[in-house]
Amino acid sequence: MAEVTRQQVLEALKSVRSPDLNGNIVDSGMVSDVFISDGKAYFAITVPAERARELEPLRQAAERTVKAIPGIKGALVSLTAEKKAGAAGQSAPPPAAAPHSHGHGHAGHSHAPAAPAPSGQRAAKADIPGIGAIVAVASGKGGVGKSTTAVNLALAMMANGLKVGILDADVYGPSMPRLLGISGRPQQIDGRIIVPMENYGLKAMSMGFLVDEGTAMIWRGPMVQSALMQMLREVAWGNLDVLIVDMPPGTGDAQLTMAQQVPLSGAVIVSTPQDLALIDARKGINMFKKVEVPVLGIVENMSYFIAPDTGNRYDIFGHGGARAEADAIGVPFLGEVPLTISIRETSDAGTPVVVSDPDGPQAKVYREIAEKVWQQVGLRSGRAAPSIVFE
Repeated sequence: MAEVTRQQVLEALKSVRSPDLNGNIVDSGMVSDVFISDGKAYFAITVPAERARELEPLRQAAERTVKAIPGIKGALVSLTAEKKAGAAGQSAPPPAAAPHSHGHGHAGHSHAPAAPAPSGQRAAKADIPGIGAIVAVASGKGGVGKSTTAVNLALAMMANGLKVGILDADVYGPSMPRLLGISGRPQQIDGRIIVPMENYGLKAMSMGFLVDEGTAMIWRGPMVQSALMQMLREVAWGNLDVLIVDMPPGTGDAQLTMAQQVPLSGAVIVSTPQDLALIDARKGINMFKKVEVPVLGIVENMSYFIAPDTGNRYDIFGHGGARAEADAIGVPFLGEVPLTISIRETSDAGTPVVVSDPDGPQAKVYREIAEKVWQQVGLRSGRAAPSIVFE
């Protein structure tokens, strides 16, 4: 059977009436870009933010219509109040994302817009049931080992006795499937709530589980926002002490979406020692400060290199820059992660060093960082974090 095309999906959606019953949702300009991968269709429907709850049946009707197309295996449909570029003259509201929920207790949540809200108008961030704390791992630029740090931090927290999950928030370049050695597609409960994938006891969700590796994601902002909110709020995480969010690199739209719409307990900033990386790290720190997300501390990754043959130490990228930066801006310095071949090799193989060599020096570094992060979460929340005892 030939693959279903975007045009076929749009033609089918013309049978769905617009809310005012004057035309259909396609000709009314309500349907976003349609993305099809592995037989699944992804798209958003633009609606007024104040009507998101009452228009949930519209989303369901669109979903049913697309699922009925021969050759379509599934559909991920969301409501958004984000005005599309070039949509002048359409009755779209001011930007404010309002993703749907498939009957999972979150229908109609209104979330803050991608742009900073005016002073005194901060939107409430709904908690995620069952999740005690959400910690973002971020960097101002790519190439500093942020994802490797995030997955080893999550596994180190588990090794320290916590119940942990990890969300890969990098829609364009998801890395968790490879880092955790997970393949296949997640299951769904009643065709709606996604069951997270799991390895090493760590629950994980990533766009990489939903689309084929190498698929070019060409979504615009509203689609990215909707996908992130669904991967966060419509996944059966269960009861977790902490959810680690591996943020995309930089300080763009996806990062602001997560910072403004998710009840983050705080952020961990990953940087390398050199000045250029630290300049970018400052941008990330400033972004979180502007949206009033506590910075839990800075990790200096690739801090130094130990030659495997001689044991000699080399400060390839300099040393101590992140510690000095943390001192200068008044945030905790969480630790130094060495640049070692084992960390790279185990990450590439899907066997992170914390689980492949749990008694090694690198795992010890991550566990110490994990302990400091958890202590900071307790301090920022106004309650004492449980003590972690090393056996």
